[in-house]
Amino acid sequence: MEFRTITSPHLPPVNHVSQVMRQVLYALVPGTLAAAWYFGWGVLVNVAWAVLLAVGMEAVMLRLRQRPLDFHLGDLSAVVTGWLLALALPQLAPWWLTLVGVFFAIVVAKHLYGGLGYNPFNPAMVGYVVLLVSFPAAMTQWLGPHQVTEHALTLGETLRAIFLGQFPAHLPLDALSMATPLDTVKTGLSMDKTLAEIRSAPLFGDFSGRGWEWVANWYALGGFWLLYKRIIPWQVPLGLILGLAVPAGIFYLYNPDHYASPAFHVFSGGAMLGAFFIATDPVSGSTTPLGRLLFGLGAGLTTWVIRTWGGYPDAIAFSVLLMNMLAPTIDQYTRPRVFGQGRGHD
Repeated sequence: MEFRTITSPHLPPVNHVSQVMRQVLYALVPGTLAAAWYFGWGVLVNVAWAVLLAVGMEAVMLRLRQRPLDFHLGDLSAVVTGWLLALALPQLAPWWLTLVGVFFAIVVAKHLYGGLGYNPFNPAMVGYVVLLVSFPAAMTQWLGPHQVTEHALTLGETLRAIFLGQFPAHLPLDALSMATPLDTVKTGLSMDKTLAEIRSAPLFGDFSGRGWEWVANWYALGGFWLLYKRIIPWQVPLGLILGLAVPAGIFYLYNPDHYASPAFHVFSGGAMLGAFFIATDPVSGSTTPLGRLLFGLGAGLTTWVIRTWGGYPDAIAFSVLLMNMLAPTIDQYTRPRVFGQGRGHD
């Protein structure tokens, strides 16, 4: 009897890049549709515009680098990058803001480092951080969920707002935008309000903000699908959630009037999106089993520290980029022992 094996010692077959990226895109659909349901057409318009820009810039860079277009465009990595960046942007982000973000994500963070597989930083988060630091006012104009706001823009009004900067006379941007739950809590605490007073506003739901917490749930559902399909390792999302929730829980028990609960932190901002879709990037993250857990723990802890004492309400992007810098060192000291050799043998 003949036993067919791959290279010893019986390694399982490896998924093709396009297959992995396709599963990631499938998993992003529930959270994306939920975000569009609660926050309007701008979510879908941003995704479509960012993906179009990402694929276009990917094609230009591949042509300049004399790489085959069909092969590299078919891996869908540019689509995933554009999609993730779009989900991190305000729903009515002007067209040029998305253009700048995609440029830094695809051209600078990806291709100037050698393309897919060589980028040391998560491309989508590089684009997001560049926008957050360079255009802070435009990056804070978030729409409120439909349960809180009285008005909603139609698809046509959304397109005019994004591409022409034109808003209905009775619905200026100031009347549509509002602070996120994380920003509301940070601002309220700086004014010596208690969390009970802050959370009494209609913006908040059971754990986090209305709408935001449900979108986070749908991102988590997509993430569990990726875990089930073995597309992403379980150590990274578990580590990030624990690294965020454990210190939040300790300080919440110490002073619940001043420190938000673990549930609030986990279901607010980009925590779920970051845990399952961003920090799990196999190129810029750690590759060893223990290293992945430490990578996630570090990203979660850094997120909580910046949210609590830093200058930004959310910090998933900063945390992931900081851990990207540490990933090679983490892998160096968490390498599993090679059979027949010591752990530190080179």
